[in-house]
Amino acid sequence: MSTPSRQTPEPLPSVAWIGLGIMGSPMSENLVRAGYQVTGYTLEQEKLDRLAAAGGKAAGSVAEAVREADVVITMVPASPQVEAVAYGPDGILAHARPGTLLIDMSSITPGTSVELAKAATERGIRVLDAPVSGGEAGAVEAVLSIMVGGEQADFDRARPLLGTLGKTVVLCGPHGSGQTVKAANQLIVAVNIQACAEAVVFLEKSGVHLPAALDVLAGGLAGSTVLARKRDNFLNRDFAPGFRIDLHHKDMGIVTDAARAVGAALPAGAVVAQLVASLRAQGDGGLDHSALLRAVERLSGAEV
Repeated sequence: MSTPSRQTPEPLPSVAWIGLGIMGSPMSENLVRAGYQVTGYTLEQEKLDRLAAAGGKAAGSVAEAVREADVVITMVPASPQVEAVAYGPDGILAHARPGTLLIDMSSITPGTSVELAKAATERGIRVLDAPVSGGEAGAVEAVLSIMVGGEQADFDRARPLLGTLGKTVVLCGPHGSGQTVKAANQLIVAVNIQACAEAVVFLEKSGVHLPAALDVLAGGLAGSTVLARKRDNFLNRDFAPGFRIDLHHKDMGIVTDAARAVGAALPAGAVVAQLVASLRAQGDGGLDHSALLRAVERLSGAEV
């Protein structure tokens, strides 16, 4: 009697990870823990050392990182940084092999994603834009929401890898769609944080016991992921950056510009964008975006 043959599982694709910041470091480490071979590149040596200590490999350049990779993931602050690592003689497109899948998980303009996909296609490189939501905690816990733009076949290829990084992974449409959905996400988050900050100041000035108030609000229609994630930030005035005001300022610029281009009015979003900008101008750009509470306190006459 013959023994049924066992199928050998396909090896996991090798990954080049460009950008090891607050989000990129824990995300790349989650891939390492899941068995992926990850080669990373970033400008800070201590971040490279951290990846190596977690079981990954440090590269000395973008070219070195991507040359033998099956998948290249970029996680950098904004459009200029994506363009810097993608284009030029030392960039990803010049050194990645044809057939490589490039997944940009940065939060950038939809137009930048569309142009990158066009340029990469000319070199035989497939592209997905796949920005994330969930902040540092979501990155560490691998429960990010990942909004993807690109072709279905490329999404299907990337789905197991993205599922290692996030809990909700959705293809939202063609190239640039992931970035458009991320812009909408950042609009909702900013307005939500602003509303929570105003409520906190209102409650405290009214003499209400704030922890109890936030507990009961969280259990009703006012409850939200923002309120749950940022509760302790508000209570303790702890604004250590999980997602910096500087980055949210950039994202509010993306959503207001994109909305203007399609003729969508964002009245509340425009006001909050100005409040984020004013907080940054006052020197708080390096703080967590829950520091919008500081802006409300200033407007309410408190010494901050």
